[in-house]
Amino acid sequence: MGFKYLLVVTCFCAWFGSLAVTTSSSDGLLRVSLKRRSLDINSLNSAKIKEVGHHLKANAVYLKNYLDAQYFGEIGIGSPPQSFRVVFDTGSSNLWVPSSKCVLSIACYFHSKYRSKLSNTYTKIGTPCKIPYGRGHIPGFFSQDNLRVGEIIVKDQQFAEITKEGPLALLALHFDGILGLGFQNKSVGQVTPVWYNMIEQGHVNQKIFSLWLNPDPMAKIGGEIVFGGIDWRHFKGDHTYVPLTQKDYWQIEVGDIILPNNPTGLCEGGCAAIIDSGTSLIAGPTKIVAQINHAIGAEGYVSYECKNIIHNYGDSIWEYIISGLKPEIICVDIGICSHNRSSHTMNDAFETRTHNESWGESRTKESPLCTFCDMIVFWIQVQLKQRNTKEKILKYVDELCEKLPNPVGQTFIDCNNIATMPQITFTIGNRSFPLSPEQYMLRIEEGCSTVCYGGFVSLDVPSPQGPLWVLGDLFLGAYHTVFDYGNLRIGFAEAA
Repeated sequence: MGFKYLLVVTCFCAWFGSLAVTTSSSDGLLRVSLKRRSLDINSLNSAKIKEVGHHLKANAVYLKNYLDAQYFGEIGIGSPPQSFRVVFDTGSSNLWVPSSKCVLSIACYFHSKYRSKLSNTYTKIGTPCKIPYGRGHIPGFFSQDNLRVGEIIVKDQQFAEITKEGPLALLALHFDGILGLGFQNKSVGQVTPVWYNMIEQGHVNQKIFSLWLNPDPMAKIGGEIVFGGIDWRHFKGDHTYVPLTQKDYWQIEVGDIILPNNPTGLCEGGCAAIIDSGTSLIAGPTKIVAQINHAIGAEGYVSYECKNIIHNYGDSIWEYIISGLKPEIICVDIGICSHNRSSHTMNDAFETRTHNESWGESRTKESPLCTFCDMIVFWIQVQLKQRNTKEKILKYVDELCEKLPNPVGQTFIDCNNIATMPQITFTIGNRSFPLSPEQYMLRIEEGCSTVCYGGFVSLDVPSPQGPLWVLGDLFLGAYHTVFDYGNLRIGFAEAA
């Protein structure tokens, strides 16, 4: 059974703007626009075609952008269509919206609810289900009805009617539900996803969909998703295509992540990366995120356990590495890690700001000291490859112990330093995909003041599933993305 990892992003469960507007145009595309709201600190903390010719079938939906963190569009369920705002989420596979039977949940009263009695194409199924959300599940049952996406009607689409939304945090969500664009083998109840039915019913004749997110806070249109084609206006140059590494998720392999002139080391041999439009930020291994925090001057939390290890054992670790001892046994040899490090596993859960599905992360049951020791060994190895001196390396590692990503709060950046902050570059398909400071951070206006947040959070997934990156909306805002289902690949080009 595969695992689905869930990323905690507590700071972007934020309020959305108004409904999307659907329009059609002469190029045969249907677009549903996204709107943006101004953000305040209280709301932040409360939530957590190549050109398509006329002979091709393509359907475009304009999206609304809220805070560069949530993008949603409008769909209709039933006949006549009942309108819902949904996140088009490549990290999940089910369609779900609140049900009229959701009467004991306060959150349901703040969202549109599906009323089967008002639809003349409704078919009762009634099978109970539990949709992964946050650190648990939200209950509901399956139904079937016609679905309007843009200008097309997907007939007999099965979806989940949610009967209890549970967490009060859901009150802050201005989208009503989720339209999953993932794979069927990850669909709860093995329900056929919307995208599969679009293909099966002949609504598209190219098995691709493409995504453009607009991070411009002044723009009326927050993005666009095109089913069955690519809108050439939204990217520059050619797409770089890379194959999927598994058929469970939109998952690819990425190479090393590069700081100013220096590799971070961990992904030199390749790391997994899930391309997830249902996640706001960019999540990756703590070993790398700490290096990024240090390079961009982001605040982190100070671990005195980490600093004590480097002060008390730094010389010994250095000598072990220089002598050629295998890195994985160094922390065992000095007595910080146990000899049997992988005999037990535990489940951990993470929460995205939209689909919030359980990725089912597994970790070894080791002490925090062991984890810090492993990171220190890794950081010293990376610095040695750059031919730095012992004194400089140990000082740098000690500083990294002060830049660990905060697991429960936001990572602050000095807004005055943005102009001097470095690019962070991902390597995909042997090509470089840099992110500028404006692309990997969020600037929040609050009255006369401005607060800036870093866009990187930690997600530690052990082998064989990890190391793992989740590239969310901050990355997708920089690069127009093609999800090629027919050829099981993903393409990236610079967004225009």
